[in-house]
Amino acid sequence: MSLNMNRDVFVTCALTGSGDTVGRSNKVPVTPEQIATSGIEAAKAGAAVVHIHVRDPATGAPGRDVECYREVAERIRDADVDVVLNFTAGMGGDLTLGPVEQPLPVNEAGTDMAGATERLAHVALVKPEICTLDCGTMNFGEGDYIMTNTPAMLVELARQVQKLGVRAEVEIFDTGHLRLAKWLKEQGLLDDPVLVQLCMGIPWGAPDDIPTLMSMVNNLPSGWIFSAFSISRNQLPYVALAALAGGNVRVGLEDNIWLRRGALASNADLVEQAVNILHGMGANVLAPEQVRERLHLTKH
Repeated sequence: MSLNMNRDVFVTCALTGSGDTVGRSNKVPVTPEQIATSGIEAAKAGAAVVHIHVRDPATGAPGRDVECYREVAERIRDADVDVVLNFTAGMGGDLTLGPVEQPLPVNEAGTDMAGATERLAHVALVKPEICTLDCGTMNFGEGDYIMTNTPAMLVELARQVQKLGVRAEVEIFDTGHLRLAKWLKEQGLLDDPVLVQLCMGIPWGAPDDIPTLMSMVNNLPSGWIFSAFSISRNQLPYVALAALAGGNVRVGLEDNIWLRRGALASNADLVEQAVNILHGMGANVLAPEQVRERLHLTKH
């Protein structure tokens, strides 16, 4: 089998996510100002794309306040560095059931279910170049939390994203999600070139072993552009693996808070390390304008 390495790679930095990481690292950005500053630093370190969640500025809990998104975007757009904005659209699909003997009513503290239009309110307001589309429903962790994205919800989310002139980044957590993405494409709801993020190693989705990754890569339709990442200690090894598999890379504190054993990372640290790995492999790291051209993005 011949090597299909991608030698023109773009780096995405996922800045903060919605996981319970704030209490484990003081480098995880929380406020809009901190998230924007971290994104600017990541861009200066070599990230062409920053993937953005927001949090409750007071508590660090995951949030979806549209004004927080607006502030983050304005701060980054006003900075002295260019970067492609990529917003999550995954918030608002959080379902936490009650205990196993009484799953209903749901656990309200862990449940945040919203309609498609509300889930995209921040995307409609700010118009980033990219927003994510979590292409399926999946168990997370060992409790009763479920990431919910029904086919009907995904059809409507994809339709609205397309109408806004924003590019969907299809998040694939398991093999069935890829089948669903192909189905959306068949209905004309994903624009070319289709952009895919392979999210590996997340319980209970696709494991991050090489055969599983390559199975998913080999099932991508011709012309689709993909990135791949893994979480925790496998994040940085996946920089090399994703490029060798023909894809692009993602790093950042959403998925991993460590630079090495015992050393907490910043987003800029992780991007710098990813760029060093790629350069050491002989790859060219793409700039934001090159990514916009490659993905046919609209800068609003």
